[in-house]
Amino acid sequence: MEPEEGEDRTPLLKEPQPDAVPACCSARYNLALLACLGFFLLYALRVNLSVALVDMVEPNTSLAKNVTSNVCPEHSSTMNAPRNTTGVKYSWDADTQGWILGSFFYGYIITQIPGGYLASKIGGKLLLGFGIFGTAVFTLLTPLAANLGVGYLIAVRALEGLGEGVTFPAMHSMWSSWAPPLERSKLLSISYAGAQLGTVVSLPLSGLICYYMNWVYVFYIFGALGVLWWFFWMFLVSDTPETHRSISHAEREYILSSLKDQLSTQKSVPWRPMLESLPLWAIVVAHFSYNWTFYTLLTLLPTYMKEILRFDAQENGFLSALPYFGCWLCIILSGQIADYLREKQNFSTVCVRKCFTLIGMIGPAVFLVAAGFIGCNYALAVAFVTISTTLGGFCTSGYSINHLDIAPSYAGILLGITNSFASIPGMVGPVIAKNLTHNNTVEEWQMVFYIAASINLFGAIFFALFASGEVQDWAVSGYHLHRN
Repeated sequence: MEPEEGEDRTPLLKEPQPDAVPACCSARYNLALLACLGFFLLYALRVNLSVALVDMVEPNTSLAKNVTSNVCPEHSSTMNAPRNTTGVKYSWDADTQGWILGSFFYGYIITQIPGGYLASKIGGKLLLGFGIFGTAVFTLLTPLAANLGVGYLIAVRALEGLGEGVTFPAMHSMWSSWAPPLERSKLLSISYAGAQLGTVVSLPLSGLICYYMNWVYVFYIFGALGVLWWFFWMFLVSDTPETHRSISHAEREYILSSLKDQLSTQKSVPWRPMLESLPLWAIVVAHFSYNWTFYTLLTLLPTYMKEILRFDAQENGFLSALPYFGCWLCIILSGQIADYLREKQNFSTVCVRKCFTLIGMIGPAVFLVAAGFIGCNYALAVAFVTISTTLGGFCTSGYSINHLDIAPSYAGILLGITNSFASIPGMVGPVIAKNLTHNNTVEEWQMVFYIAASINLFGAIFFALFASGEVQDWAVSGYHLHRN
């Protein structure tokens, strides 16, 4: 390790630290749990369309249908319960479906940087609250939009994206005031793990709702839950420890003193040095690469399971969810491990962030490529995709919260910048994948997996070379450098 990285071993600030306030029932952990619920609903609202779409489309319009059948033998348990078939069916071809799935990101990308900037001005609470509220309302309107026509559906999904776009920057911005440096990985991994859990629950649940009820209820049920969450959030949460109604004096002091040298007091945003900062671009590249794999799988896994492995929608929902359950477990555990290594084992922040990012990006690449090569071995296919996505969970304690290490005061804005680039794969990934898999052959899907894996590999190497674990000069007022 280079000497200057060697110096970065002091895990705490130079001043004596106040004793940590117990986690149980503390205001910061309550915030983490409520945020976890919020991101749970946010992802449920985001992915439900991937499952419902399989049911919304007339079977013969997926160009692939007739070609699919002979790749793998039919593989479905016989369901005794009669399937509900009352849902309206639309004749959208594969390309149209690709556009519908990608449309969400056209809104999502627009509000990333404004979201980070607004959060630093008006606070993350309102922004996150109304972001999820807006997404829930547009989800409730989805069945109506589909009836009016495909253009309306694409517009509603893009508007949902606008609402969701502000949520991650707003959350990062809130954590810059709430998370003591040595609890960062833990607190952030709890709040963002909700996203994976939302995927885990909503994929099989959407499958069941489509099977027994009707696809419209997928949108009504999750939309209503989103509105309900909003009331709790507005009532129980506050932007900073100073303004919190029921926080204990000890906890408030503990959080404020642990952050006192980390935050900038200058009002203007140092855009130029920020955009010239190599550690920021290291996060951008890693974030883009990781999301390419993540979004390709998120939007197309149900299709792959149905068209290649030929599971029916209900099994499809459960098996599509399995990888995200693994990822959720991994996020929670890796957050605990990362902070343990920094606090108890004296590992430098940059070392922990780089190692976790390498595991979380190279691991998935290897297993994803392997998944394309095992033909019709269902068990192995599901196992490999699951291991691939599970290992990705390490990234949450890697590049994913590195924004807070290098510039806590501007974490929301930095996340807005990296997430803007990282939304591009959400727009082009599914469209490219749908175009590559017109005939739904195993070879075409291998190509999709190859592309994702090589992008992942590149991102991991770039991050390992250029990332940093220290508060950057431009991010503290008076350019006072300090190590965390």
